[in-house]
Amino acid sequence: MTMSLGSLNERPIAVDELSDNPLREGLKVERAAGPCAIIIFGASGDLTRRKLIPALYRLAQRRLLSPNFAVLGIARTEMSDEEFRQRMRDAVIENEEQTFDERTWQSFASGLRYEAADLSDAGAYTRMIASLQRLEGERQTEGNRLFYLATAPELFSTIIERLGECGLTRAEAGRWTRIIIEKPFGYDLASARELNARIARFFGEDQIYRIDHYLGKETVQNLFALRFANSIFESVWNRNHIDHVQITNAETLGVEGRGGYYERAGALRDMIQSHVLQVVSLIAMEPPTSLSGDDVRDEKMKALAAVRPIKDVKESAVRGQYGPGFVLGERVVGYREEPGVDPQSTTETFAALKLQIDNWRWAGVPFYVRSGKRLPKRVTEVAIRFKDVPHNLFTANGESLSANLLIIRIQPNEGITLRFNVKLPGQAMRLRPVNMDFRYSASFGITLPEAYERLLLDCMLGEATLFARRDMIERSWEIVMPVLEAWAAEKPDFPNYAAGTWGPQAADELIERDGRRWRRL
Repeated sequence: MTMSLGSLNERPIAVDELSDNPLREGLKVERAAGPCAIIIFGASGDLTRRKLIPALYRLAQRRLLSPNFAVLGIARTEMSDEEFRQRMRDAVIENEEQTFDERTWQSFASGLRYEAADLSDAGAYTRMIASLQRLEGERQTEGNRLFYLATAPELFSTIIERLGECGLTRAEAGRWTRIIIEKPFGYDLASARELNARIARFFGEDQIYRIDHYLGKETVQNLFALRFANSIFESVWNRNHIDHVQITNAETLGVEGRGGYYERAGALRDMIQSHVLQVVSLIAMEPPTSLSGDDVRDEKMKALAAVRPIKDVKESAVRGQYGPGFVLGERVVGYREEPGVDPQSTTETFAALKLQIDNWRWAGVPFYVRSGKRLPKRVTEVAIRFKDVPHNLFTANGESLSANLLIIRIQPNEGITLRFNVKLPGQAMRLRPVNMDFRYSASFGITLPEAYERLLLDCMLGEATLFARRDMIERSWEIVMPVLEAWAAEKPDFPNYAAGTWGPQAADELIERDGRRWRRL
């Protein structure tokens, strides 16, 4: 049974009404970026085509980009400015078919330029500077620059060093220079520290924006409001009331042609070390003194620092790899049959961890996290399972009470569900759980902004709250390194789950040893 919070409103809330709400005083309000140039390294790649340019176009549609805005795309592929614009136009139409506006596109596209370059060649950067200065003069970007590394991770260090050697990493007075670095940020703790040290030679920490697109999702950001704007939740957000926390990131897709990348990464590196641990920190953090970037990230870092080191990997971690099976009614091959994958691969496509946080708020409350490919449903959610009532008055009816749950759905169908027990109509005292649902689409009547829209705009505005800091990146690697090292020393018995199932049997045993079960999704 479901009760919709949207139905409790007489009508959906209009977004402009929120600007007149006195509760918003003192909070950050939506504002447009100032003049700047974005230099995208890897501009011919999939990320630029599917995410970056469509996100920038949508910002232009919402009038959140300055008219004095420019993009200089750089990659190996040979093409002219006009060819680049046409490719990006096709990409935007593919993403925005219903809302594409030719007039907006023409205005936006006038600021797009492209230059073919070998990013390892020092001479290419000299030519890039000339193109950039010419573009900045035409578009009057006032010398503000945002470098975006949308390349393979192997090129990160080279690009950063070349930019430093050319003197492009420091801004003149009254101007700013920033850099966005895509994940994966390192392959392990040692490489992450090395990359951080190399970047620090040329950029200050306040210039570095390590992007994690999960933090740009509206539902993830809503965790701040849910926790710190509602006393009914914050007062029970602790070990006295919460039994455990489950975080699930499930994908129906396989590696989708990215076998070469995934062979080097695996589920633990690709998802849990980055996205999932960032969500853990948001759930576990203490209230910050303000919403400033440093205050929020300080508390997130404290939460990660309190995660207990994993010593018994067999008791706290499970890995799996999918074999052939059926997903959404279609037969699919196993991971080892995917293009670019070693036929004897030992790379995990599923990982689950049991984490303990050693502080007063969370002592004794386990966090169970899992992420996998080729699972039955595409869903990312956080489930807060509250403790049972101390004395069950209803056991005489032979019924056990369903647990109270707070479910934060990150994707798809973004929203929040509160599950509690009610009496069924009739003379007998019969109970049934019901859901009280909040859905963004029903309550606000709008399409949620894409994560990259928010993150790109924040970076241009110098707002770092939703970006990972150096200490957070290194701490995340510290948490998973004992597991990675133990797994590297043993050869697993793969494949150990069929595509279209919820992972290996060992994942169920991981949580059932504690007398708990994974939530049915």
